[in-house]
Amino acid sequence: MRHIPNILSCLRVAMVIAFIILFIKGQYAVCLALYIAAFVTDILDGFLARKFNWVSNFGKLVDPFADKFMFVSALACLVAIGKFPWYLLVILVVKEILLIIGGLIVLKKRKAAVFADMWGKVATFLMFMSVTLTLVNLAFNEFIPGIALMILYFTAVAVSVISFFHYAYLAGFIGKKYRSVTAYEEQSDK
Repeated sequence: MRHIPNILSCLRVAMVIAFIILFIKGQYAVCLALYIAAFVTDILDGFLARKFNWVSNFGKLVDPFADKFMFVSALACLVAIGKFPWYLLVILVVKEILLIIGGLIVLKKRKAAVFADMWGKVATFLMFMSVTLTLVNLAFNEFIPGIALMILYFTAVAVSVISFFHYAYLAGFIGKKYRSVTAYEEQSDK
């Protein structure tokens, strides 16, 4: 039972591969269902891992990898067909790389792991909605105005960048040294 979160994370990686193949074939409704299912499994595996203490070192690696893989793959697919601005994807990828590097520095220096707080969760939700609504548009004859999607894209990226600077501030990379225990949690070997 304790491996269920890891199984869900691995399933999410498989969903990404299926998503890419189906997207190339223009099966946008199926891609929409896969994307929503991946998001639900992400929430479910995190809930199960915390609730039943089914945390593992493997899960600490595969879960964020699966999340980033799905997110970047979906956006790259949308960029490829001109439905998401490429420069926003570049900003998000650079931000993610910097977050990974910063997280590794915090882990090495403080033996602490970075976890999402309110800013990160809002940014994640807005990006999820951006991709979901774009897939809805592709699957169901583009009934959402492009300007509305563009406003959502820019809002999601702005909140994501704010979240990045928020984490950098809390970690002491900008401003004063390490401020908050809410964004960090002691590393355990479960």
